[in-house]
Amino acid sequence: MRTNRIILSLAMAAVLLLVVTPGVAQGPYYPVGSVSVDMTSVAAGVGASWGSGVLRFKGQRLLFKIDGLSVGSVGVSSISAVGNVYNMTSISQFSGNYAAVGAGVTLAGGVAGLKMQNQSGVIINLYATQAGVQLNIGPQGFTISMR
Repeated sequence: MRTNRIILSLAMAAVLLLVVTPGVAQGPYYPVGSVSVDMTSVAAGVGASWGSGVLRFKGQRLLFKIDGLSVGSVGVSSISAVGNVYNMTSISQFSGNYAAVGAGVTLAGGVAGLKMQNQSGVIINLYATQAGVQLNIGPQGFTISMR
């Protein structure tokens, strides 16, 4: 039953992406890749976070490292997130410093989403796969670097 809820939540996230994303970019706006991320966060006042992920782009599967994305909770948390990548024509555009674009989104079932953009204009819509988890970006944003 839990698997069905996760699948339903991810399907709802995909539908929301199709409905929400056209208003952000100018011109054609469609997913060119996807990401999956595993993160660990230690939140005790200031907090620290780190993680790794996989970018799927033009038939390639590329590993990356992520620093600075935090989980809205106290203590130690490990979460997984998935998302789509937009406005990217080359892998070299993916690395960089990302900042939030607009407000976070919470879907039915408690799945939290976050829209981020880097200095190259690459946009990632990222959604936690666990219900009730809130993704946050600190004031300095977060950094993605290719491995």
